[in-house]
Amino acid sequence: MSTREPRFVSLLTKNTVALILAGGRGSRLKQLTDWRAKPAVAFGGKFRIIDFPLSNCMNSGIRQIGVITQYKAHSLIKHIQRGWGFLRGEFNEFVELLPAQQRVSEDAWYKGTADAIYQNLDILRIYKPEYVLVLAGDHIYKMDYGEMLASHVQSQADMTVACIEVPVKEAAGAFGVMAVDDEGRVTEFQEKPEEPAPMLGKPDIALCSMGIYVFNASFLYEQLIRDADDGHSEHDFGKNIIPHLINTGYRVYAHSFTDSCVHGPDEPPYWRDVGTVDAYWEANLDLARITPDLNLYDRNWPIWTYQEQLPPAKFVFDADDRRGMAVDSMVSGGCIISGAVVRQSVLFSNVHVREGAYLEQAVVLPDVRVGKGVMLKKVVIDRGCIIPDGMSIGIDLEEDRKRFFVSDRGVTLVTPEMLGQDIHLFR
Repeated sequence: MSTREPRFVSLLTKNTVALILAGGRGSRLKQLTDWRAKPAVAFGGKFRIIDFPLSNCMNSGIRQIGVITQYKAHSLIKHIQRGWGFLRGEFNEFVELLPAQQRVSEDAWYKGTADAIYQNLDILRIYKPEYVLVLAGDHIYKMDYGEMLASHVQSQADMTVACIEVPVKEAAGAFGVMAVDDEGRVTEFQEKPEEPAPMLGKPDIALCSMGIYVFNASFLYEQLIRDADDGHSEHDFGKNIIPHLINTGYRVYAHSFTDSCVHGPDEPPYWRDVGTVDAYWEANLDLARITPDLNLYDRNWPIWTYQEQLPPAKFVFDADDRRGMAVDSMVSGGCIISGAVVRQSVLFSNVHVREGAYLEQAVVLPDVRVGKGVMLKKVVIDRGCIIPDGMSIGIDLEEDRKRFFVSDRGVTLVTPEMLGQDIHLFR
């Protein structure tokens, strides 16, 4: 991350409102999002996905934040109320929830990313921001938004789009893809093309939008009102707003993620879309490696969250055939490993593992109970599951497919419903 005059960046962030788009389901996560929006999905042992953009705002000095919700938002709303209510309203600091309220008309839910903000324009205007930062609520990364704001002002842009380089094969159908000139001005933009155009001089790499935008506030208001009046628009930033701005000659600039990514000198820039079961499983297990790509132990750029008051993790019994142990794993508070073995796994809060159980490459969400003699390998176990004594999951994939979801890479996802257990509505 480059360094700038702190006061300059601080003044910019102070006059910025961040709006986090957190209303999507994330259907590629399959049954993990049956009862919760994707930003509310647990990640990294004790966090939720939404905690990462929220923490980036806090650490960047942006303390006026709206979280726009829609799909099955109860879990997300409860988490934000519990974990993000510490800002002081008398200093005009807030994390405010903006659920779909049919503010424009009685049959108008949020129709697209641009419409979600348009329907909250009356609230946004009350804040009187100079700049508006639009964020996706479902990615894992650490970024100094102050650097992006400074770049936006320096280039005299109407809109700035954060971008990241992605292999062409991975970008196909998944990202907005852009082309830029020598000054970084965006000259072309396609939303999720099946055949992305590569970068000049990099035939295997596409320059992709991260879904992070900076606008001059008054300019954003004008464009959202114009778009709302367009009966042919899908009211989406990637599909409609950005192409229109480029085609009509407005100043749209790209900001490289490498210029504002927060990482150590020996760490690579880190950004993950954990939008599939495989990507979610892999990103969680990466945290348990000796030197993970994402440093959660960085006290200079902490990730904040709701902190449950739980006792420390405990490992009990030390006989050769009954030893409670975890190796190359992350084990959160409230966990009890009782005569069981855990390897290369991530255990979230309040997981109990009984004697004789063996877990390997397992991502186990909060409040799970693992019975005696259970075998779990290459699995994601959803919150509240009770795994009966002696059950094996992830060993025989053909057998698993009869009851559970098995991904393309052979990761088995298990939810309480699949086990015939009560649905935990407030997850």
